Amino acid sequence: QVQLAESGGGSVQAGDSLTLSCAATGSTVRYTMAWFRQAPGKERIFVGGISWDGNGPNYADSLSGRFEISRDNNKETLVLQMNNLKREDTAVYYCAGRTGQTLPHQTYDYRYWGQGTQVTVSS
Repeated sequence: QVQLAESGGGSVQAGDSLTLSCAATGSTVRYTMAWFRQAPGKERIFVGGISWDGNGPNYADSLSGRFEISRDNNKETLVLQMNNLKREDTAVYYCAGRTGQTLPHQTYDYRYWGQGTQVTVSS
């Protein structure tokens, strides 16, 4: 059983950077890992992720290169580096994991979820 826990959220100003981490208990070496986010009143959507065999990272088209995802399999950690944050990036950010090599963008394809961490960007 894999458990995921996000950390690093907070309140920042537009243009700032923020780094989120997702720590896993249990081995996620053969898990595809991804970040999702959910803004108030909206659906949870794909941010980006990396498959277990290193394919990726791949990102949602709308992020325009501002976000970077990396993973450290030795430390069982997934990292989301967010740069030049905008107000529309305000959301709860979730870490998700699934077995298999593909990197789907739908929430229902992921079995394991963290509790989420709030990111608030103000202008």
